[in-house]
Amino acid sequence: MTTTDHPDAGRFADLAQQSLDDLFGAPWPQHLHNSHPTGTGTPETFNYWWLAHVVDARVDAWARTGDPRWLDRAAETARNIVERNGGSLFNDYFDDMLWFGLALLRLHDAGGDPRHRDDALAIWGHVVEHGWNDHQGASLAWRKQQLAYKNTPANGPLVILGLRLERALPAGTRDFREYAGTALAWLERTLVGPDGFVEDGVNREGDGRVDVQWRFTYNQGLYIGALVEWWHATGDATALDRAARTARTAVAELSDGVVFRDEGDGGDEGLFKGVFYRYLGTLLPHLPAGSPDRVALEEFVRAGTDALVEHGVHDGVLRPGNDWSRPTDEPIPYSTALSAIMALEQRWRVDAGYPVPAASAGAADRVAAAG
Repeated sequence: MTTTDHPDAGRFADLAQQSLDDLFGAPWPQHLHNSHPTGTGTPETFNYWWLAHVVDARVDAWARTGDPRWLDRAAETARNIVERNGGSLFNDYFDDMLWFGLALLRLHDAGGDPRHRDDALAIWGHVVEHGWNDHQGASLAWRKQQLAYKNTPANGPLVILGLRLERALPAGTRDFREYAGTALAWLERTLVGPDGFVEDGVNREGDGRVDVQWRFTYNQGLYIGALVEWWHATGDATALDRAARTARTAVAELSDGVVFRDEGDGGDEGLFKGVFYRYLGTLLPHLPAGSPDRVALEEFVRAGTDALVEHGVHDGVLRPGNDWSRPTDEPIPYSTALSAIMALEQRWRVDAGYPVPAASAGAADRVAAAG
């Protein structure tokens, strides 16, 4: 059973969303069990950043269907993060907080609740105040306890959130553009290679070295997303060219041409490819229709999600592994399920011709709501 055989990709996106609840749903305050079967993995761990992506995934379902129940569920997950985090938006990891900020801003743009926008702005302010510094060049640290360690997972979301906040708020609210431009330039100077491949980080061990051994899909996706937002903000068409180069290189370097390789079983790695698909989805509609890059990258989305469905759907649920080219009966974390959801939501957008998000009474920024 594949999406080629059943061209309504929305049906498989629905199945993926529902399977998250069927396999991982838990009573409050746990909200979602960390693994399936229940009790495997690290059952009690509070995965702040995974939950932030649950918010994003539920907004994806709303954007596709227009069903306000998905926004209710997104808001419920946002409340769960804050409650389990001791009533605070903030933790020690700047990338975690930025993921949540991005999700909250999309939730605001979809539903119109100003509290979600205000919380995203509060996260931005906290991150810049506590994490921005000149170690290794002006940029954002990864976490509060390691301010001299800089990486793509922190600086990529900073660019994306900053430029989206610039669109969402009155001019002059903050100097979003300056920080975003500086972080993007730092990324390109420090971690992006001549072929567009994006390395993970620098100076993790205090020795100034780049961690070239960590070759992850989500770093490629974040740079793509940052470049697309820079294009929206500035009109710099070369940003789209650079984003397409990185997308091509990511597929060539990290996949077999159909699916991305398994990036590790630590839990967090399960989410990485979903981040790539999300931000690839922000690029594709802006590439010329029929261009070699757009055709090839859309085909990659179709082929990979076909494999995901073929090997991941069993007994009426989607239960993928980290390798979409084969089924698995091993325990899986819900981070892995989230990547599948994000990829299938992007597959629907490709097949549907990139429709604008479904309307709602409070919808504001349709560009942010789409990705």
